[in-house]
Amino acid sequence: MDNLFTRCDRYAQLCKETTSIPLELYDTNQVKKGLRDKNGAGVRAGLTNISRIVSFEDVDGNKVPCDGKLYYRGIDVEDLTRGFIEEKRFGFEEATYLLLFGKLPDPAQLDEFKKTLGECRSLPRNFTRDVIMKAPSRDIMTSLSKSVLMLSSYDRRADDISIENVMRQCLTLISIFPMISVYSYHAYNYYIRNKSLYIHRPRPELSTAENFLRMLRPDKQYSPLEAKVLDLALVLHMEHGGGNNSTFTTHVVSSSGTDTYSTIAAALGSLKGPKHGGANIRVVQMMKDLKANVRDVKDEEAVADYLEKLLNREAFDKKGLIYGMGHAVYTKSDPRCQIFKRYVGALCKEKGRMKDYELYTMVERLAPQVIAKNRRIYKGVSANVDFYSGLIYSMLDIPEELFTPMFAIARIVGWSAHRLEELINVDKIIRPAYISIGEMQDYEPLEERL
Repeated sequence: MDNLFTRCDRYAQLCKETTSIPLELYDTNQVKKGLRDKNGAGVRAGLTNISRIVSFEDVDGNKVPCDGKLYYRGIDVEDLTRGFIEEKRFGFEEATYLLLFGKLPDPAQLDEFKKTLGECRSLPRNFTRDVIMKAPSRDIMTSLSKSVLMLSSYDRRADDISIENVMRQCLTLISIFPMISVYSYHAYNYYIRNKSLYIHRPRPELSTAENFLRMLRPDKQYSPLEAKVLDLALVLHMEHGGGNNSTFTTHVVSSSGTDTYSTIAAALGSLKGPKHGGANIRVVQMMKDLKANVRDVKDEEAVADYLEKLLNREAFDKKGLIYGMGHAVYTKSDPRCQIFKRYVGALCKEKGRMKDYELYTMVERLAPQVIAKNRRIYKGVSANVDFYSGLIYSMLDIPEELFTPMFAIARIVGWSAHRLEELINVDKIIRPAYISIGEMQDYEPLEERL
């Protein structure tokens, strides 16, 4: 008798043979695979006023690629980030208020909102011990999802989807995501890697970025620049146009009328996928491989040759990708990357990693040239937000296990805004149509199936 794994291999092959759909049938039936047209543009699946992406402009009736723009509730993210940085304050809480309530807070409203988030920044009694510390996972996203689902057991109004109650739940999740993520990492570090265990409590008067670094580090210490750059990273990752996979998941699951915890767990499952939330890890790993295989990383010709090997599936993971390059929506530039880049140099200088900065900027410049030379592309290719975010996280001594959870800590804000938007505006469950192309079969009695 075959063992279970052998049988499952056989079952998998049978499933592939009977389930595979010929590619040409998508065209024949006018079905957009992946909900995208041939140019990669997403199918319009809803309306939103949370955020907007601009990647093309109309020039004499023609659709022309342009420098990317990202708007939060109609405010240019470049203006938003420049504002709180020049005015020397942290922006995560302010941007969260903007996405949830549609306008920037005045000083009194911002102070009250910060106080509210600070009051929400605590876990249920013994939750860290009974949930986070038990059965820790190497995958912190798994631990985060488990914890979110378990929180429903501690909430007497878990299934109440009134806007008032969902708002309470969302503000609580926004406040405690950093705690759950960091504590889950410490549990993994202690129980699986046999390292030291330390659990630092957050301080209500500190910003989200400051508290994250305080809870993560053994000595609780961080520099003002470190906190400022991390705060900027969180703002730039918190929302992106509504059309990304995890936000769409939030709309779909919310439309079923289910609870907030199940909805956010579903969004986390989407973000966990390497095609969505894990690209910045791959950028860091790719750059490590580049440095290991290129003798002189200042030699542009040698670096370009390595990039060609990436595209030809001859280097790194042999997937044919230059990670951190290109985007499903943006054409000439990703505005988040452009904002990031202004502060990467300062952080590299503080951390003594200017050689890394020079290499990254070289790859950012060379990669589009190499891609244009080797691939047929329908729109511009430029560095995306993941290209520099992994470098920033590594300089902040954030372990790679926390890179995708960092994305979740920011994106929970966007998910919350979109969940509220779905519940307020739409009362129908999202139910897309699928065209059945399977052949009809007659039923055969068991004894005749030979």
